[in-house]
Amino acid sequence: MIAVSDIVQWDVRTWAKAVKYWDQSIDWSKPIHALELGAREGGLSLWLASKGANVVCSDYRDAEEQALPLHKKHDISSKITYQNIDATDIPFENHFDVVIFKSIIGGIGRGDSYENQEKVFQQIYKSLKPGGKLLFAENLTATALHQMLRKRNKWGSYWRYVTLEELDKFLEDYTSKTVKTTGVLGTLGRNESQKSFLTFIDEMLLNPVLPSKFHYVAYGIAEK
Repeated sequence: MIAVSDIVQWDVRTWAKAVKYWDQSIDWSKPIHALELGAREGGLSLWLASKGANVVCSDYRDAEEQALPLHKKHDISSKITYQNIDATDIPFENHFDVVIFKSIIGGIGRGDSYENQEKVFQQIYKSLKPGGKLLFAENLTATALHQMLRKRNKWGSYWRYVTLEELDKFLEDYTSKTVKTTGVLGTLGRNESQKSFLTFIDEMLLNPVLPSKFHYVAYGIAEK
């Protein structure tokens, strides 16, 4: 049994909603050739391989060095290959059944580069087979409070967080898409226990009543 914390790594209860949604939406009985972008420790590759997919686990650099330890821990590395890939220049066309990423678009937009963020979605579209699916989870701009607190983190000064309107624009070439949002207080916790408690409050009180633009995570599926 793979712990969800190994799959999503941080702010687990909030981001796990994306994995649950993807799991319920994909037909795992069919052969799946998948690509993870921006893999870091390779948690999403681990999850896809555990579902029976053959996975290319990629990052901008050092993909195998970063992700192999987690995959060896779960004895699943035989279903995973590794490749260094720039998400703005994916060297595949009409190749994958699934492309997946979590929390990479903000970093790719460093220097306020909307163009690079847009290019990622164009490259993913190119790399998918007709009918292939993009599984995405990404940070949103959210509220002024979120934006202020992010500036205290080392990445807050250079990440370009996206709006729901921009995400919709990025996905306009896809034949269908579903975008869901979640999270208000969860990210404010200083450790996983605090984040989990605050996410419980989000689930019970805030997510249902606050508009989507107040949420800090967007996730969903887009089909080519």
